[in-house]
Amino acid sequence: MKLIERIKDHFYMRHDLDSQHETVQRIKANASFRGASLWILIFATFMASLGLNVNSTAVIIGAMLISPLMGPIIAMGLAIGTNDLDLLRRAFTHLAVATLLSILTACLFFLVSPFQEAGSELLARISPTLFDVLIAFMGGAAGIVALSIKDKGNVIPGVAIATALMPPLCTAGYGLAHANWKFFFGAFFLYFINSVFIALATFIGVKLLHFKQIEFLDKKKERMVYRIIWGIVILTMIPAGIMTYRILQKTYMNSQVNHFVRDHLNWEGTLVLASQVEDDNSITVHLMGPEIDQERIDSAARNLALYPSLKGYKLEVIQGTEYERMRILESKLHSATLMGQEHLLHLEKIQLENEELSNKLESYQKYEQLTLSLHRELRILFPQVKTLSLIPTLETSTDSTATHQYVTAQVFLEKKKMEPQELEKLRLWLKEKAQTDSLRLITDHAR
Repeated sequence: MKLIERIKDHFYMRHDLDSQHETVQRIKANASFRGASLWILIFATFMASLGLNVNSTAVIIGAMLISPLMGPIIAMGLAIGTNDLDLLRRAFTHLAVATLLSILTACLFFLVSPFQEAGSELLARISPTLFDVLIAFMGGAAGIVALSIKDKGNVIPGVAIATALMPPLCTAGYGLAHANWKFFFGAFFLYFINSVFIALATFIGVKLLHFKQIEFLDKKKERMVYRIIWGIVILTMIPAGIMTYRILQKTYMNSQVNHFVRDHLNWEGTLVLASQVEDDNSITVHLMGPEIDQERIDSAARNLALYPSLKGYKLEVIQGTEYERMRILESKLHSATLMGQEHLLHLEKIQLENEELSNKLESYQKYEQLTLSLHRELRILFPQVKTLSLIPTLETSTDSTATHQYVTAQVFLEKKKMEPQELEKLRLWLKEKAQTDSLRLITDHAR
C-alpha cells in the first residue's frame, strides 16, 4: 500500500496547478487575433512558406515556434468543456480569420516565389496519417496541462512544434496558388485533423481537471446551449472520425504488406528495395538480386489471400539483375584470396575488374533508386505519367570516334496527351532530379 501511495504522490499534480481563474484568463487572452498577433501570424506564415519552398526544416520549426495559431484552438476546447458559448463563438471566429489569412498569405508567397516545384517538405503535408492524429491529441493534452500549472517551462513551444499547424496551412496556400486541389484539400484536412484533436484533448483535460462550468438560470437556454455545443462537436468529429478510420485502414494494409513481403518474398540473396500499394488493386515490389522465376512469384502471390486486407490484390514484381554479377565477382575474389600470395597478380586484376563493375553498378543503382524515389512526386506533379525509366546512355557516332553521355528518360503517358510546354517542364524537372547536364526525354502512350 505504501508503494501505491508513493506512486500516486509522484503523479499527483494538484499542488502544481495555477488558479483556474488565471488559467482561463490566460487562454481567453490568447484566443483573439488583432494588432500584433495578426502581424506575427503573417510573418510566421511567410517564414513557414519559405522553409517549405526551400526544404529547410530549421526555418519551418522557427515559424511554428512564433505562430500564435494554438491560442484559439485551445480556447475552443476550454469553451466546450465549460459551456462558454461566447468564448466558443469568439475563438471560432478568430481561428477562421487566422486560417483564411494564413492561406492567402502563403498563396501570395508561392505566386511570386521563383521556386515552383514541390519538395519533400510540401509533399509530407498532404497525406494525414494515424501518427498525425495521435501527435495532435497528445500535443493538446500536454498544452492544457502546461497552461494550467504555475511553471510553464518549454512545453508550449514544444507543443507548437509537434502539432505543426502552420506547415499544412502554407501547403494549402501552395495548392491554391497552383490550382493543385489535391495539395489544397489534403493539406487543409491535415490542419483540420490537428485542430480538432487538439481541441478534443483540451476538452477532456478541462473535464478531468474539474474546471468550473458556466451555469444558466434559464434551464431552457441551458439545454439549447448544450445542444449547440454538442452539435458543433459532433459535426466537427464526423469527418475527423471518417478520416481516422481510413487512416487506420491504410496503416493496417501497409502493415499486412510488410508482413507478406517479409514472410513470402525472403528469397536468398534477394533484397526488397520498396513495396507500394497501387490504386488498381495491385502491390508492386521492387527486388534487387538474382532473377526469380515466374513460378516462385506466382506461388508467393497465392499467399496474398492469407491476409484479409490483401484479398483480391495481384502481385507485380520488378527485378534487378546487376546484383548477381557483383555477387559472382565477389565469390571469385574470395576464392583467389584463399589460394595464396602466388596469385597476387591475378587477385589485383580481379580487384580492378571489380572496381570497374562497382562503378557501373553504382551508376545503374543510382538511377534505379532515383526512379523509385520519384514515384510519389511524379504521381502528384505529372498525373498523366504512367511509368518512368531512367537509363544512363553512352552514344557513339558511326563516322567518328566521338562519344556522348547522357541520361535517357522514357515515360509512358495515359491516353490524355501532354502539351509541349508540360513535356518541357517534365524534362527540366527530371534533369534537375537526376543532377545531369544532359537528359533526353522519350514519350509513348501506355497500352
